[in-house]
Amino acid sequence: MGKLGAMCYSSKREMQQNLADSNGKNDLSEPVIPLHSYMHGGISSLVCTVITFPVYKTVFRQQLHSTLIREAVLQLYEEGLLKLYRGVVPPMLMKTLQGTILFGFQNTFLQQLSPWAESYFPRAMLPAVAGLGTGVVECLFFTPFERVQSILQNSGNDRSLPTLSKIVGRLRSETLANGWYRAFLPTLTRNALGSGLYFGLKDPLARVLCEKDCPPIASSFVSGMVSSIVISLPLYPLSVLVANMQAQVGGDNLGVRASWHQLWQKRQRSLVLLYRGGSLVILRSCISWGITTAIYDQLTKRSG
Repeated sequence: MGKLGAMCYSSKREMQQNLADSNGKNDLSEPVIPLHSYMHGGISSLVCTVITFPVYKTVFRQQLHSTLIREAVLQLYEEGLLKLYRGVVPPMLMKTLQGTILFGFQNTFLQQLSPWAESYFPRAMLPAVAGLGTGVVECLFFTPFERVQSILQNSGNDRSLPTLSKIVGRLRSETLANGWYRAFLPTLTRNALGSGLYFGLKDPLARVLCEKDCPPIASSFVSGMVSSIVISLPLYPLSVLVANMQAQVGGDNLGVRASWHQLWQKRQRSLVLLYRGGSLVILRSCISWGITTAIYDQLTKRSG
């Protein structure tokens, strides 16, 4: 009985050990949601928001009123420092959440899509494909924030909609397409293409720079800058269209095609006038995405 009991005990222990080993292997094979990427994305984006907000507001005024840089700067200077940061709360919240979702969801999509990479697209394209999906999620989450921010920054709304609560009340009375999600299609196109290009370019560029003996933090900063230039230039007209559509409340509520035609006429059918403010967009994007990329990569390396 003693030997039989020992044999049974031994067999039981073996089965438990095999089960534990099997569970361990299954755990390793299952994709783990990288929560650190959400946190690091939010932190890195928050750092840039306050620094670049005056530049962003200058660009917005140019996009809205088709003014020169010095005229837009003079407008903001005459309005004073307090009004300069009017509307900063929505972008602070939006950019922090945006960075959280942008980097977090892209990393999550990357892991979820990895098993399908070889069958449907080259593995090298995986970050860009995950970025496209992230852009769609980003648009769904943040178009309402961008809408409120655009209304706040349009000085033509100061009298009729002077406060955030007034704006929220007005948008709630509108349909989703004319209220919170005005300019949804051009925003979706811009965000999806922008995210796809960013995640498709930044890591390969950083690797090339590292091979040239460039320090890691400098490689990340430069790769973010270069990626932002590649994204900003072709997508800038979409940003102008979005800004003009989202800044308006009420009125005719024109569709995308009619709004684009109106904008094109307003800019006298000139690409030069359409791209007015483009130089500051590039400057702002270079600074913000360079800093964001460098901070995110450093936080990721330290946590790894």
